[in-house]
Amino acid sequence: MPRFKLQTGFFAVCIFGISMGVSAQISPDCSTAIPICSNTPVNGGTQGYGLDDFSGAAESGCLEPTQTGFIESNSAWYRFRTGASGQLGFNISFDPSEDWDFALYRATDCNALGDPVRCNFFDNRDQKSFMGVGEDPTGDTSSLQYEPWLDVQPGEEYLLLINNFSNTNSGFAIQFSGEIFTTNPYDALDCSIISNLLGPPVAACQGDVIPLDATTSGAVSYEWFAETGTGFQLLSAETQPTLNVSTPALYRVRILMPDGSQEISDVQVGFSPNPMAEPVSDVSACGANNTFNLASKDPEVLGSQNASDYRISYHNSLLDAQQGRNPLDQTLNLSPGTQTIYVRMTSVENPDCFDATQSFQLEAVQAPLMDFPEEAFICAQGGSAFIGLSQPESGVTYSWDTGETSPGITVTAAGTYSLTATRSGSASDCELIRTVVVSESVAPAIGQIQVDDLQANNTITVVPAVAGDFRYALNGGAFQSDPVFHGVPPGEHQLSMQDALGCGEITETITVVGFPLFFTPNGDVYNQQWEVFGMETLTDPILSIFDRYGKLLVQLNPNTASWDGNYNGRPMPATDYWFRLEYTDSSGQRVEARFLNAHFSLRR
Repeated sequence: MPRFKLQTGFFAVCIFGISMGVSAQISPDCSTAIPICSNTPVNGGTQGYGLDDFSGAAESGCLEPTQTGFIESNSAWYRFRTGASGQLGFNISFDPSEDWDFALYRATDCNALGDPVRCNFFDNRDQKSFMGVGEDPTGDTSSLQYEPWLDVQPGEEYLLLINNFSNTNSGFAIQFSGEIFTTNPYDALDCSIISNLLGPPVAACQGDVIPLDATTSGAVSYEWFAETGTGFQLLSAETQPTLNVSTPALYRVRILMPDGSQEISDVQVGFSPNPMAEPVSDVSACGANNTFNLASKDPEVLGSQNASDYRISYHNSLLDAQQGRNPLDQTLNLSPGTQTIYVRMTSVENPDCFDATQSFQLEAVQAPLMDFPEEAFICAQGGSAFIGLSQPESGVTYSWDTGETSPGITVTAAGTYSLTATRSGSASDCELIRTVVVSESVAPAIGQIQVDDLQANNTITVVPAVAGDFRYALNGGAFQSDPVFHGVPPGEHQLSMQDALGCGEITETITVVGFPLFFTPNGDVYNQQWEVFGMETLTDPILSIFDRYGKLLVQLNPNTASWDGNYNGRPMPATDYWFRLEYTDSSGQRVEARFLNAHFSLRR
């Protein structure tokens, strides 16, 4: 834990950290919280919790006792002060296999923390890489590791506790975020809070040179040290008050004063990989949907780099890309012509590390016009249909899967036909494919006439012999799509039936008579006779009844229009029977009534 010791003419700041490649500036105690005013580099991890900053309390906001029995287990404390007003947040990044929690207090006194203003104690079973306040930098809006943005005012002081619950950790980094850093990029946080001679921890980018300035009035000499996991090593050639560094380490300066006293100050400097955006090819976007998915260019920008380490955004201007402002929606609405799209590739670990050197030309190519029907029909016998476009569009080429290259073709067979229309762009072609399903329309045919009601005005339903789209007319009336006719008197009628697509029309004579589907000649007073209704409307009708073997049992006429179920005085068995109705039509010809469901049952 940090120790602060003041002697005559001597001021020392000694930082204790865990050696994980680079030692870190961390403090396990609130009273010695590390002041920060910018992003921090990845530290070496936390170990232990120093003093119990909660005096044995059972909870603090969402925080509960850990495996130590106290709220803290492996803790790090930081403090910061706001320098402007606006929306503020932060991201804490860590290894996804580890479980971290945090609590943010608006307080200056560690003995009077109060309740945290933001707090997260969720376990990391989803193996997220970030937690914090605001928005997950990966765009994951479902993460349980994030709390709402803070609205801050200048001069507010905060204490931040970051605690490792899993007892295994490889450190973390803090990245500040929010609109406040756009409106006030240089004073969103108040750096006067930093009293350390070398300043707060430094999160830099690879390739940056970071100046460390230990200039002290009256100093006799300066010694610089670097600690990278094997203890502090003297940089013997460095004796100036400033040191330019470009490698990650915990740096220390020892200053000798004229009275023989010394002053020691440490600072952690970390370097994040610098993104290197790959060249992006120009593209001609097809305006079929009037949009273009910018994310489709991400693989080109990344090349072989890991997508989880970087964020990619697209902008209308180079300045916006350099400043990370006004990113375009991933689904970009296209405007006619060509526009330049500027690319920004940002490190997730350190948003200050970015590359905005790449851009590409996006040409919006007008999509070919393909507004013809996707269904067509041909008649079953020798029919044909025209499909596609009647006229070509300027600048567009056409290709059917049949090999034809005209915008429209005539087909004589059912099937699926596809047309590809192509308009050329400067970088790529705009190609649309439209498919037409051609179906065969069958000729109309009557299958059966169903008669309901058995009365003077009947309801009849025409049942087609084959499935299709048909229209119906009775006795020369208007055609209708409904196969049901109401108020039809018994007798002979003319039924016309036509295919809705023009594939034929027929007119048939139908006979409307009614009869029960069954009768029960068993001696009671119900359904003793099987009879036909409406025979009297026909000329010289004769109805013949047969058994299942075709044996004629009885013949009925208008004078004897019913059957009692007997044959030669003997009751017939309970089974199914069939009948045939013949009569003289209007031309004097003997005809058989067609389309009847000439079948009924005898039940006992």
